[in-house]
Amino acid sequence: MTSTRPAPAPLSGQEPEREALQAVEDRVLWLATAIVDHANRVRPNPSGLKVGGHQASSSSIVSIMTALWFHTLRPEDRVSVKPHASPVLHAINHLLGELDASYLTSLRAAGGLQSYPSRSKDPDPVDYSTGSVGIGATAPIWGTIARRYVDGLGGTAGSGRQFSLVGDAELDEGAVWEAVLDPMVRELGEVCWIVDFNRQSLDRVVPDISATRLHGLFSAAGWQVITVKYGRLLAELYARPGGEALRRRIDEMTNPEYQRLLRCTPLQLRERLPGDGPDAEAVAALLRDVDDGAVHAAIRNLGGHDLGALADAYDAIDDTRPTVIFAYTVKGYGLATQGHPQNHSSLLTETQMRALATGLGTDLDDPWAPLPDGPAKDLCRATAERLHRTPVTPAAPPAVPDDLERTPTGTGHTQQALGRALLDLTRSAPEAARRVVTVSPDVTSSTNLGGWLNKVGSWSPHERRDWFADDAETILHWHELPSGQHIELGIAETNLVGMLGELGATWSRWGEPLLPIGVLYDPFVSRALEPWAFGMYAGGQSILVGTPSGVSLAPEGGAHQSITTPSIGLEQPGCVAFEPAFGVEVGWCLLDGLGRLGRPGGSSTYLRLSTVPVDQSLAAVPADPAARAQRRREVVAGAYLLRRAPGTPQVTIAVMGPLVGQALAAADRLGEQGVGADVVVVTSPDRLFRALRARTAATGPTEPAPSWILDAAFPADRAAKLVTVLDGHPHTLAFLASVHGARAAHLGVTDFGRSSDLADSWAHHHLDADAIVAAALA
Repeated sequence: MTSTRPAPAPLSGQEPEREALQAVEDRVLWLATAIVDHANRVRPNPSGLKVGGHQASSSSIVSIMTALWFHTLRPEDRVSVKPHASPVLHAINHLLGELDASYLTSLRAAGGLQSYPSRSKDPDPVDYSTGSVGIGATAPIWGTIARRYVDGLGGTAGSGRQFSLVGDAELDEGAVWEAVLDPMVRELGEVCWIVDFNRQSLDRVVPDISATRLHGLFSAAGWQVITVKYGRLLAELYARPGGEALRRRIDEMTNPEYQRLLRCTPLQLRERLPGDGPDAEAVAALLRDVDDGAVHAAIRNLGGHDLGALADAYDAIDDTRPTVIFAYTVKGYGLATQGHPQNHSSLLTETQMRALATGLGTDLDDPWAPLPDGPAKDLCRATAERLHRTPVTPAAPPAVPDDLERTPTGTGHTQQALGRALLDLTRSAPEAARRVVTVSPDVTSSTNLGGWLNKVGSWSPHERRDWFADDAETILHWHELPSGQHIELGIAETNLVGMLGELGATWSRWGEPLLPIGVLYDPFVSRALEPWAFGMYAGGQSILVGTPSGVSLAPEGGAHQSITTPSIGLEQPGCVAFEPAFGVEVGWCLLDGLGRLGRPGGSSTYLRLSTVPVDQSLAAVPADPAARAQRRREVVAGAYLLRRAPGTPQVTIAVMGPLVGQALAAADRLGEQGVGADVVVVTSPDRLFRALRARTAATGPTEPAPSWILDAAFPADRAAKLVTVLDGHPHTLAFLASVHGARAAHLGVTDFGRSSDLADSWAHHHLDADAIVAAALA
């Protein structure tokens, strides 16, 4: 086959520049297609499993990315590339000298190019990790806020646009609209989305996708909307007699009908394109004056494949508000599979690859041959020089103390302790506290962050007047200014964790570490789980606080009682999970988490907190400084032996979180019956499980976990029958039975709750002292 792509409009009126850009576009298309071809057809595949890749999805965006990189981008700009276009990104990076040719044969191979762009795992420059649909699209929005926040600290993040290259089917994701509609976003002029509008999804041509409707949604949210629909050839036809009839015919036909025309021969096009409406004769007359090649090329001549039209659109971006560019494209453009409704994952045959090579002036037998000397190679060299970035050297994160030296008294709960710990940090470690940024989806007051908010203020791109500052009855003060340290989002947990991921990546992106803490209701951790996990995969380091949690929310009923979140914390890679029982432990766990942020090899933290009042004296925190330090060390390592039964225990009660009072009461009652019971407080089943794996030599190479904590919390000479209890699913702690091979009973929540008071809820789920005693005696 030969290339059917029309020549682009001149970019600056100079023919050499147009030809050079066209030659670069041809080479990008070839390399992207050949990368997928080699992975699937050439590279040995002993397992026989599908390797995959997306030649059609890549080719539809080649023109968009060529014009963006080789005409528009500046070194300070950042780009999030749609997942299925990763071969195009690698092809461009190779032409710019950022990716050695040896990697072009390694797509989806061990140690090679990832299936989707990855900041942490790809060998070439990637600005944003993508692959989870909708999350890569929105990441530059949160990246924009993170950059502005860093600059507000006196950092050196500079400026620059934040581009998202988005597939049109990706706009089906709710995460996209949660982000677009957040009121803060309309002020972010750096944000620019370019929609690869090919009107196909994975399975089919989308029959009812409407650009007009999408335009209206973006416009209503305050975005500039630019449409690049037609290329130069179609524009010239529209200017001829009968051209308006042709425009109406193409504008009014359905997406499937248009896509079918892409599969037609010139003769078939002359028969089908006029249609049977009132403009049919005018369209047919126009086509009679156009040769077959021009008819065939014109139907494919959409604006998203016209380099000149794209460059004009990029030049028209309004930097005072976010912009979306709808670039009409053909999926599979330039390939033998173009326009086919099932071309999403289709692969060109060897015959088709050889025909493509002939049309693009390359050689399938030498697919990675460099560009010959000439204008195209010169353009690549000049672009590489223009886009060169000085490597970022991350600044050392601020020192975080081990202990805030506060021992809570009276009765309180762990959610209260979070707010106190943040305020204590401003006094004991002001430099670290200045790097803390909290994020909340409209639950600041109900998660005990009010004191912190009043002290540090709310972040805003521009200072706003607090009209309630002089109202004596107003407790929560919203002083909004660029130096504020709390970011309040709308009720959208996906936005919260997306923001956390980008705030937690500033150390690697701009060399400026932040200490981000996101707070949300624990039942909604599951709603935010996938984007939260993806943010950690992409290198974001943060602390997520879920509070209040569990059946402790008894009056709220089953809808708001989080059961599975302890297991989620244990299982989530890149994260250490804690559920402290006492206020002093909240500070220790928080400081441990803060100390792992903003650095190479760092990690995130999940804190599950409660609103159940607990007598703080039950913690029996040692007064001796050395003993206190040892208690802190055990708390952050995962567990500690809170109470020892006289002599040899007959049962060990391992309890997590706010049920510690019930466990201690059960131990007292068992003791009265002559059954000695130790009580172990588990603060991190996550770290205990890692320690157990380390002890059995089953731990992975990137998961060091010293096992001393098992000996400290569960001494071998005190091994006994085991009862575990927590305000969550019982399997979270079930692994503890294997520490000493003990017989065990596991108490927890395995069913939906119902509205009640707390005591009734604990009794209903068999979590109270009665249930613990019964399990121990049984």
